[in-house]
Amino acid sequence: MKKLENKVCIVTGATSGMGKAIAELFSLEGAKLVLSGRNEEQGSLLVEELPNSVFVPGDVTESAYNETLVATAIKEFGKLDIICLNAGILGLGNVVDLSDSLWNNTIATNLTSIYFLSKFAIPHLQKQNGTILINASIAAYKSFPNHPAYCASKAGAVALMKQMAVEYAPNIRVNAICPGPVDTPLLWDSAEAFDNPKEAVASAEGATLLKRLGQPIDIAKLALFLVSDDSSWITGTAMTIDGGILNT
Repeated sequence: MKKLENKVCIVTGATSGMGKAIAELFSLEGAKLVLSGRNEEQGSLLVEELPNSVFVPGDVTESAYNETLVATAIKEFGKLDIICLNAGILGLGNVVDLSDSLWNNTIATNLTSIYFLSKFAIPHLQKQNGTILINASIAAYKSFPNHPAYCASKAGAVALMKQMAVEYAPNIRVNAICPGPVDTPLLWDSAEAFDNPKEAVASAEGATLLKRLGQPIDIAKLALFLVSDDSSWITGTAMTIDGGILNT
């Protein structure tokens, strides 16, 4: 039997990078999916590839949109078992130069959206002994130049995960993953904070103990473990997946 057979899952940030890899692997493992993202073209292509999936375009920083995601899961599939939160932006710029609007949008996208979707999903997840998985970052623990909003939002995401794990046990498991340098468009965008982006990415790759960048499928495999019954005694945990870079 597939690990997510008959499970209904919302995946945000599903149209690219880690979120897309997660959606694809969850689908292979039998999940029915409500996919979230801003890019309607990419979302439409994704649902053509994945059976038992629907795409709902929109902005995760809006409370009503998150309510719609949950309502869609219930309408289309009759229940909700898992939410997997991957939407994120960088908000590059130091504290002095960063605009108020970019700070607010980064916090809204990376942190407040988790609160919004969890708020509407939790009553349904409680009925299913469901799971919440938050895609955070090693930026919750390790700081990088010109990433103040990103680091703050990811640290907040880990703290929120731990609080919800306490609040909603034993009916809901809540965990986070903290990726290091993964070869996605977001990594290359992040490198723009440095004088030589290519050198910055190469340096990050060399700094990992395993001497390679992570791939989106690496993250997807950990996500699958944490939302499946294979991790049924794990909650309130932030799992680092970084090729060992925090140990260097």
